[in-house]
Amino acid sequence: MNITIPSRLRRLALAALAALAALPSAFAQASSQAGGETVTNPYGLDALWAQGDFVAKGTLVILVIMSAASWYVIVTKLYEQHKLRRHATEAKQNFWTAGGVQQATDTLNPRGAFHFIAQSGLEAREHHTGLLEHIDLNTWVGQSIQRAIENVQTRLQDGLALLATVGSTAPFIGLFGTVWGIYHALTAIGIAGQASIDKVAGPVGEALIMTAIGLAVAVPAVLGYNWLVRRNKAALDEVRAFGVDLHAVLLGGGNARTAAAKLVSVARS
Repeated sequence: MNITIPSRLRRLALAALAALAALPSAFAQASSQAGGETVTNPYGLDALWAQGDFVAKGTLVILVIMSAASWYVIVTKLYEQHKLRRHATEAKQNFWTAGGVQQATDTLNPRGAFHFIAQSGLEAREHHTGLLEHIDLNTWVGQSIQRAIENVQTRLQDGLALLATVGSTAPFIGLFGTVWGIYHALTAIGIAGQASIDKVAGPVGEALIMTAIGLAVAVPAVLGYNWLVRRNKAALDEVRAFGVDLHAVLLGGGNARTAAAKLVSVARS
């Protein structure tokens, strides 16, 4: 089962990430232009980047990469789930009204999960030969459909581990940046020999920005993970229900009308 993301959606996601990255600078410029006067903020992100060493800059870059990756996973998984729901609706409308299992399979999207499951079941029933004959047809078809469903489930869970990792580690990475920044701030204060508020507030405030960024990265990842897991469960329920019905149809001959036609032809002969 191959799922591709349209280039337009990918460009939209990258544009959204760029807009999110530009928000801090925009807020800083808006807050600094109070009463028509431009005031340079010496304690903002620009100062943090300009005055930070390679460890602080590396920590900030890691957080930005983690945020971009988590948003990309959220957008792409929502698109995959939406497409799976659409294919489920198409299967309900077209699959069960066809004249046979093969004809019904041909009505499904060839790149969708339901076509993959139906084709797996058909191939299992048609290739029940050789050593596979030692397995009864019921068990063999059921195992083939179950493997196909597990393949779909694995595909749906791709990327969720990344969201869980980002949600659990981003706050600690931000805290590491804060600790490192406070250490250097206290070192600079000790070297200068002064502990006035202007000497303390700036460096410590810049260091605390790292913790805020870490939380800003972790919260969407955790919320997105929980939301996607719940939506995956609902989508997989539809997939499993389709697999159960398909199993029964394959073992029943493919279609009730087809089976009845066979009985009529046998009776006439």
